Amino acid sequence: MRTFLDFEKPIAELEAKIEELRHVSDQGTLNIADEVAKLEAKTDRLLRQTYAKLTAWQKVQVARHPARPHGLDYIGRLIDDYTPLAGDRSFGEDRAIVGGLGRFRGRGVVVIAHEKGGDTAARVQHNFGMARPEGYRKARRLMELADRFSLPVVTLIDTAGAYPGVDAEARGQAEAIARSIETSLGLGVPLVSAIIGEGGSGGAIAIAAGNTVLMLEHAIYSVISPEGCASILWRSAEHAQDAAEALKLTAQDLLRLEAVDRVIPEPVGGAHRNPDATIQAVGDALENALKPLLALDAAALKAQRRAKFLAIGGKGL
Repeated sequence: MRTFLDFEKPIAELEAKIEELRHVSDQGTLNIADEVAKLEAKTDRLLRQTYAKLTAWQKVQVARHPARPHGLDYIGRLIDDYTPLAGDRSFGEDRAIVGGLGRFRGRGVVVIAHEKGGDTAARVQHNFGMARPEGYRKARRLMELADRFSLPVVTLIDTAGAYPGVDAEARGQAEAIARSIETSLGLGVPLVSAIIGEGGSGGAIAIAAGNTVLMLEHAIYSVISPEGCASILWRSAEHAQDAAEALKLTAQDLLRLEAVDRVIPEPVGGAHRNPDATIQAVGDALENALKPLLALDAAALKAQRRAKFLAIGGKGL
């Protein structure tokens, strides 16, 4: 059963009418094809109009939609001969970040992704995509492996942020994130990142410091969640909508600020309405981003990556 967001209620009502008419048609000889076609056209028109003018807060809701394709969905469709690698060789395994070796469109790569989980059991297993220090240390280990064997790195970002628990802080959460960023910036191989849902705080940038950063049209990328920002500035999470506008967290804002390099269009109605087309579009964008980077040597890749991140913010808000 499809999950509708609050602002999609008019669309939900139309789709419910269409299903009801189809059910009536199936039960008898009544031909309602013309009426269904009219309602479908109206639904499509309303869907396009709605998604063409989403507010920042509505984009937050779309980015968090439970039916959006997650990290393992992309890996399953885009990476052939995938061999998962586990553990940080220090403490243990963190399932919020998954990764391993595989072939992306004929080329060997190391892939690293946040994984939120597709149902309740999987979300608990993957800690809702919020990694602990061992997750970032695993990511760092995989990036170093890629560097050693001259394999490009592809990262897929979808997390509300790093796990804020006491146990994570006790094991050096901040240090693990900083080391992961340091490793990303020092790689002598191409690193291409794609923000496929939520890009939350240090938990996102830990594996998103790439030569090229891509972002889905209705994804978000921010230093803090709107709720967290509202709790600090207004002492109430009720102002999350105001915070979302102020944070400039949409793909369109970030492209203008040159914090990301390209926005990948989503199917009408968001990635959750057509996961297959979304995954294909992300795959095409990743392939196009990797091609020019493969021609650069290690020194050029490091210099390009460094210059890219030092320049962020130069255009101002």
